[in-house]
Amino acid sequence: MSILSDTVRGVGRLLFPVRCPVCGGEMPPGSRVVCTRCRYAVPLTGFCYATYNPLWERLSALVPVEQASAFLYFIPGSGWRELIHRFKYDGAWRLARDMGVWYGHCLADSGLYDTVDRIVPVPLHWRKRLRRGYNQAEYLAEGIARALRAEVDRHSVRRIRNNPAQALHRHAERWDNVEGIFAVRRPERLAGHHLLLVDDVLTTGATLLSCAETILRTAPDCRLSVAVLAVPQREFGLDG
Repeated sequence: MSILSDTVRGVGRLLFPVRCPVCGGEMPPGSRVVCTRCRYAVPLTGFCYATYNPLWERLSALVPVEQASAFLYFIPGSGWRELIHRFKYDGAWRLARDMGVWYGHCLADSGLYDTVDRIVPVPLHWRKRLRRGYNQAEYLAEGIARALRAEVDRHSVRRIRNNPAQALHRHAERWDNVEGIFAVRRPERLAGHHLLLVDDVLTTGATLLSCAETILRTAPDCRLSVAVLAVPQREFGLDG
C-alpha cells in the first residue's frame, strides 16, 4: 500500500505540480510551505530573537508589552506580499496555518516566549468573517500554538464594531477608525495569563494597539506580548 500511495502521489505531482506560493516555481518533494530557494531568501526580521527590537520599541512606548516580534518584512511587489494576500483574501487559509507553524518554531527557539500560555488572535467582526469565511489571524495563532504548546483563545476578545478597512483611511485617520471597536467578554479567562496577541500584518499598529489596550484595561493582571507575521520594511528595516 505504501508503494502504491507513493506512486499515486508521484503521478499526481507530474499531472498537477505543486507550486511555491512565493515564486510560482515547482515545489521539490519534501518542501514545506515554500520552495527551498525561497526559504533561504525569506526577508526575516530577526525580531523574535531580541527583546529590544524596532517593533517592541514602537509598541512598548504606547502599551506595556513584554515581547514583540514580526517574522518577516512586508515588501511591496514581492512574492511574500502575494503569499500574505493569498491567505488573507483568496481563501488559502492553510498557508496562514503553515506560516504560523514556521513562525512559532522560531519564537520557541528564541526562548523569549516560553512563558506564553494563551494565544489570542485579533478578532474580525462577524460580518467580515462571514464574508471571508474565516479569520486568518486564527490560523496563524493555531500554527504558533503548535510550536509553543499554548492554548488558542478565540472567544474572550471580540470586535463589536464593523469599522471600515484601515486601507481606506489615511494614516492619521486610522487611530480614530479603531477607537472602541473591541471588547473583552470573558476577562476571567485572561487574568493571570501571559497572552500572545497575534495578527497578520502591522502597518500603523492602530488596530492591534486598540485590541491590546482593551485587553489590558479589562484584565490588568495579565501579561501581554505581540507576534505579527509581517511589518513594512520601509518603516522597520533597511531598504534595499
